Amino acid sequence: MGLSDRLRKQSDGIWRKILAHPFVRGLGDGSLTLDRFTFYLRQDYLFLIEYARVLAVAAAKAPDLGGMARFGQLMHATLTEEMELHRRHCAGFGLTASDLEQTRMARATSAYSQFLLATAYGGDVKEIAAALLPCQWGYAEIGLHLAATGDTSEANPYAQWIGAYSAPEFQELADWLKGYLDDHTRRIPLDERRRLEHLYRAGSRHEYLFWDMAYRKESWPV
Repeated sequence: MGLSDRLRKQSDGIWRKILAHPFVRGLGDGSLTLDRFTFYLRQDYLFLIEYARVLAVAAAKAPDLGGMARFGQLMHATLTEEMELHRRHCAGFGLTASDLEQTRMARATSAYSQFLLATAYGGDVKEIAAALLPCQWGYAEIGLHLAATGDTSEANPYAQWIGAYSAPEFQELADWLKGYLDDHTRRIPLDERRRLEHLYRAGSRHEYLFWDMAYRKESWPV
């Protein structure tokens, strides 16, 4: 068992709560209210911009040309394919590019972004991969889970979202990041492994808080 699978097993309680969260379940059965989904789209659009910055730092810090190229490809896919998916979703729900640009970053979005950026600028590529993995792998897992258990018919307004994150192309990106972390952590000191465990668990908690923030439409109190 590689480190990525051990990290996922250690945080299984968090991920069971994510899969059971009413926002995620609402995506699956189509019962999620549109105001919650558009709140999520606005915040996730802002988050993806910062996520792409983290991938750029990972590409710069990767010690191998393969890692540099792949992190660069992930950044490109985030800035083009995934953000384009968001723009299409937003257009379908009446949100314009101007609406997205004028959105204020919510507390959970800001906290998650700052956690990833601080890890990227202060850590090495292994730490960046461990912090990023809950997002990349988490969306892939949610996509597959909802594709298997949810309503993927045209009656579900979120069927396109489910299709995008359960697609083989997205799954392949998550698998690569898992493999990259495993390949670079085969022999590491105990203190370094514990640091990676902490980062993965923190990233998983931020993932839960992001879904919860979107469901509650939670922003700044003042």
